[in-house]
Amino acid sequence: MNESLRNQGRRPTHSGAVLREDVLPALVMSQTELATLLGVSRFSVSELIHEKRALSPSMATRIATLFNTTPESWLHMQQAVDLWELGHVKALDVQPLPASRLAALVDAKAE
Repeated sequence: MNESLRNQGRRPTHSGAVLREDVLPALVMSQTELATLLGVSRFSVSELIHEKRALSPSMATRIATLFNTTPESWLHMQQAVDLWELGHVKALDVQPLPASRLAALVDAKAE
């Protein structure tokens, strides 16, 4: 069972919100200082913390290195937001294959 304790109807927290609401205030750090330490423009940081930009693998690596965390933890937040938005905002015009067709996949792996 892979159920989350998070309310599935609520949009997951964006990594930029974590930086804006938790990290920067706790460290008494400005956007400008963060940008300088990350080696990116202040505009890039501003776009990220105001949730106007998705977190890239490169930025996740920079943030993880600076704060001694992992890029995966930051990217997981972005992935959760991306998947939630796909499921709640954009309608996909795709239908699942019937189980009988998918069985061929299982049979092919077994060979």
